[in-house]
Parts: sequence; structure tokens; C-alpha cells
Amino acid sequence: MLGKHARIKVCRAVGDTDPEYGFTYPLNYGMAVGGNIDLSERKIGAFILGITHPVREFDGRIIGVLTKKTGEKILVVAPKSKHLINHEIEEQIGFLKQYFSYKLDCYYERSCGAIVFRKVDGVVRYLLIKNRRSTHWSFPKGHIEQGETDEQTALREVKEETGIDIEIIKGFKGKSDYSIQGKIEKTVYIFAAKALSTATKIQVEEIEDYKWIDYRSAMKSLRFDNDRSILWRAHSFLKKNGYLKQ
Repeated sequence: MLGKHARIKVCRAVGDTDPEYGFTYPLNYGMAVGGNIDLSERKIGAFILGITHPVREFDGRIIGVLTKKTGEKILVVAPKSKHLINHEIEEQIGFLKQYFSYKLDCYYERSCGAIVFRKVDGVVRYLLIKNRRSTHWSFPKGHIEQGETDEQTALREVKEETGIDIEIIKGFKGKSDYSIQGKIEKTVYIFAAKALSTATKIQVEEIEDYKWIDYRSAMKSLRFDNDRSILWRAHSFLKKNGYLKQ
């Protein structure tokens, strides 16, 4: 469903009452009547996020799908400018759990992490980790959780994955966009951060290995161009602003 869009004919607008469950709709709900999805076999319902007033028709991007225990699927659509992630969708559709259970598949993810540096024997070294699922070297990072800022996510994820406390350096925030097997579109924000502690203790359930290495070695270890580009920009920023001399 990634990259798909749908035209929705609204049958229950914001403020209407559901005839089966009796709740008042906080969202517009309707049926898919067009777009680039297959509508030949069955009718598909859809909740519209990002629109707070009643509408009768809507064209938008499919950002997720709810699957009920019965197997019935309900689309989650939003304006094309909005890439809502799992907890942002749950905040708006969570009321449905009072009436039926469902599984949410979200097509957009957002993670935050940090390029962590410290001096070892007078040499600036960067922290790389190898995730058990991806098996390549990268930066500590993870999914943003409800109520967190990007910076708070980076602080938490670095601490959870490596045991390191960090101080985020203001003025640098790298961004990487990529697709996971054509099914999920992911955005990752990476900060530059100074290590405040030295004892590294990896989260063994998630992390296979770690290493503190110099800039050139780190660039060679990174597999993806996006990661190398962010490290190059972070290293240049830190060098230009004198952080690597301290």
C-alpha cells in the first residue's frame, strides 16, 4: 500500500453517530471509491486523519491499514503532506479499541539517533553499532515514542542501546529518507552528540556489537551513502565549530 492514494466518499462525518456501536465520530469515515488501489472485489472503509471538520469527499494518501479479527480491512488516509507514524495514528483512532480489536500496519516510520564522539588517547573516535536485524554498522537510533521530541528520542535510544549518556550539540541535525523493501517509508534524524560517560554496555537483545573508531575508519565501515553523508556533514560541523579540539 506504500505510495497508494484513495478517494473517499464520506458516509459518517465528524459529529455523526455510529448506528452499530453508538459512538460519535471524531473522524470522517467513508468508503473508498477511487484512487490507485484495487476496488474490484469488495468495499473498503476508510478513516480520514488530518481533517477536523466534516467533509463529504476526500482525496488523500494511504498511511496505514487496520485489520480486524474478522479479516476486514479499513484504510487510514491523510492529506498528502502528512506522513503520520504509528503512535500519531493510534492517538486518533485508539477510541476504536472500546468496540473491536484490530492490528495497525503503518507505512511511515520516524527514528532518531546520534553520531556520538569522544576522545580516546587524544584521538576523536565515533561510536558505531551493529544491529542484530540489519547486521551492518550504523549509528545508535530508534523509533520515536508518544510524547517525545526528536532530541529526547535520540537521548533515550543511545542510552538504551549503548548505556552511554550524551549531550546533544546544538546546530546540527542530519536527515535520511529511505524505503524498507518498498513497503515502509522511513525518515531518520541524526544529531551530533558528545559522550558524557565512557563505559559502553550494549543492549544485547538488539545490538550485536559496537566499536569506537576514528573518522576515516568510520567512513569505511558505514555501508550506506546516506550514513556516510551524515557523518561527513557532522564531522565537518564539529571540526568547524571547535568541538573536536576540546
